[in-house]
Amino acid sequence: MIVHIVLFSFKEDNKIANIQKAKEMLVALEHKVPSLKSIEVGENFCNEGRAMDISIITRFDTKEDLQEYAVHPEHLKVVEFIKQVVEYSKVVDYETL
Repeated sequence: MIVHIVLFSFKEDNKIANIQKAKEMLVALEHKVPSLKSIEVGENFCNEGRAMDISIITRFDTKEDLQEYAVHPEHLKVVEFIKQVVEYSKVVDYETL
């Protein structure tokens, strides 16, 4: 199993609405991208300075499935929106046993 985790820090402009829209778009991917086995979207409630705003945890059967997800048109629509409203993001990909 391949796990893909992304953490997002949103720009302050229209932050609450953009977080909500991003969450909705991300959750909808589970039914639109066949290679995506599951997605968990979490909105942060921690107020620490190092905290991020949203995390996603996605799971795939193979690295190739993750690659298919990365270029899937529905995923690319979400990426396009997120690029406009996110200040920066961090990612980690790993394989479970």
